[in-house]
Amino acid sequence: MATPAAPTIVLVQHAFADACGFGGVIRQLQTACHTVVAPPNPLRSSAFDAGAIAACVDAIDGPVVLVGHSYGGAVITEASATQNNVTALVYLAAFGPDKGESCASVQDPFPPSLLASTSHPTSYDASGAPQAPGLFITKEQFRETVCADLPIDIAERMFAAQRPLSLAALTGKVTAVGWKSKPSWYLVSEHDNAIAPDAERFMAERMGATTKSISGSHTTFITQPVAVAGFIAEALSAGSKA
Repeated sequence: MATPAAPTIVLVQHAFADACGFGGVIRQLQTACHTVVAPPNPLRSSAFDAGAIAACVDAIDGPVVLVGHSYGGAVITEASATQNNVTALVYLAAFGPDKGESCASVQDPFPPSLLASTSHPTSYDASGAPQAPGLFITKEQFRETVCADLPIDIAERMFAAQRPLSLAALTGKVTAVGWKSKPSWYLVSEHDNAIAPDAERFMAERMGATTKSISGSHTTFITQPVAVAGFIAEALSAGSKA
C-alpha cells in the first residue's frame, strides 16, 4: 500500500506585511522536514485574495494544511471552502468570519482593539482594489498595536516595510466558509492589541476549533516560532490522517 503524501503547509500572512515574518516558523518546520510555501497575500479584497490563495492551493499536488495569521484567517476561510485537498485549517490570532461577515463586522460585539484607533487611510488610492484608500498603522503606535514584545528596532523596520491593506479587504463579506466542513485549530494570543483576545476565543469556539492560548502579542509567530511551529505540526499530523 502506498504511503499517503505528507501535507504541504501553506502560510498566509496578515495585513500590513509580507510573508517574511514567517521566517522563524518556516525554519522550524523545514528542519522537521515539512514542505512549506508562503505565497503572497495581495491585500486587495477578501474575494480577490481568497481567489489568489485558492489558485495556489489548487496547483499543489497532494493534501494541504492552510495556516492564516490575522487577516490571513479570513482569506483561508473563504479560499478553503472549494479546495478538496485542504485537510486542516490553522488560525494564528486570526479572523474566522462566518458567511456574510467581514473582518470588521465580526468584531462588533467586542470592545474595539487598539488597531481601530491606530490605523489610518493612505493619502493615495489602493491600487487594484475595488475601494479606496488603503489603510496603514501609524509609526508612533505601530509596535504597541502589532508587535509589543519585539525589540524597538525590529518594530521600526516592520513599520517602514508595511504593506497597506485595502479597505475592501477589511469590510468585504465572506461568501464561503471552509471551517464549517474542515477541522480547525486556533491559537489565541492573550496580549493581542490588534484583535481582541475575547473575539479570538469567540471565533475559535464557534468553529469548534482545537484551541490553545499563547502569552504574547499579535505577532507571536515571530517572537515564539518554536511554539507556533509546534502548534501547526499538531494540525499537520491530524491532516495527514484525514
